[in-house]
Amino acid sequence: MANGSVEQARETLALPLEPATWRARAEAHRRRVADWVEPHLERRGRGAAHPVEDFLFSYYGYSPGKLRKWHPGAGVVLLGADARDFGRDYLDTPEGAVLDVASLMTKRKASVEFTAALLAATAARPAHFGCFGMHEWAMVYRSQEIRHSAWPLRLDAEEIAQVVEARGVRCSHFDAFRFFTPEARPLNVLQPTRERQTELEQPGCLHANMDLYKWAFKLSPLISSELVADCFALARDIRAVDMRASPYDLSTLGHEPIPIETPEGRAEYASEQRGFAERAQPLRQRLSDACERLLDTTRSAVI
Repeated sequence: MANGSVEQARETLALPLEPATWRARAEAHRRRVADWVEPHLERRGRGAAHPVEDFLFSYYGYSPGKLRKWHPGAGVVLLGADARDFGRDYLDTPEGAVLDVASLMTKRKASVEFTAALLAATAARPAHFGCFGMHEWAMVYRSQEIRHSAWPLRLDAEEIAQVVEARGVRCSHFDAFRFFTPEARPLNVLQPTRERQTELEQPGCLHANMDLYKWAFKLSPLISSELVADCFALARDIRAVDMRASPYDLSTLGHEPIPIETPEGRAEYASEQRGFAERAQPLRQRLSDACERLLDTTRSAVI
C-alpha cells in the first residue's frame, strides 16, 4: 500500500484500542453470533432448513463467515495488530492496524449516500401500523405455488383468498411486494417500485426494520461488527413475528400463530409492530450517523 494511503489513514485516527480491549471485543462478538451461525451451519450440513432461523442467511446472502468476522469500524487503530489478520481493507501503521477508509469510500461513496438518504427519509415519516402482515398472505394468494411448501398452511386456499380480499393489502415495501402473486398485486393500495423505495419506506414496516441488517452489513467493515450484530438480532426477532402472522403453521417449531384474520390477532400484530419500530429507531439513527461520518471524510478530503 502506498505511503500516502498510510499517512492519510493515520491522520483520520480517532480512537486507539489497546490489544486487550480489541481482542475482548472480537471474542465477545464471535461468541454472540455463534448462537446464530452454528445452528445454521449444522442444518445446512444435513440439508435441512428453518423458515425463521435460516432466512437471514438465505435471503440476504451475507455469509456466516463474514458475520463472524469482527471489525472495529472506521476511525480506530488496533494497537499492536497486524493488518493481514483483518483483511485486505486494512493498513499497517507503526501503531497497529487501521482500516483504509479513504480507499473504501472511493469505491463505496455512492452506496453510502443512497443508504444515508434512505435511512433519513424513512426516519422522517410517521410509522403506519395498519398492514397487519398481509404481505405473506399476498405471496400465496390464488396460487398453486407455495413459497414455503415444506410447512402446512393454517387455512385452505379459498379461506386465504377470502381473508386477503376482506382485509385488503397495504404494503409499502418493494422487496415484499415483488413476491406477491400476479393476482395479489392489483389488490395492494400502493404499487411499490425499486425507484420509489426512498419515497415509500416508513418506520412501522417490519421489512424496512428488518432491512436495517442489510444496510449494516453493506456498510461493513466501515462500521463496527457490534452494530451489524445488533441489527441482525432485531431482524431475527422480526422474522419470527413475520412468519407467525403468515398463513403458515409453524407451531411445531415453537412459533405459535398470530391469527391476523381475527381482531385479537390484528391487535397483537400491531403491538409487535410498534415494539419493533421503537427498537429500530436507535439502530436506524446509529447507521445514519455512521453514514454521515463516513461522508464527512470524503468532504474533508476534497477540501
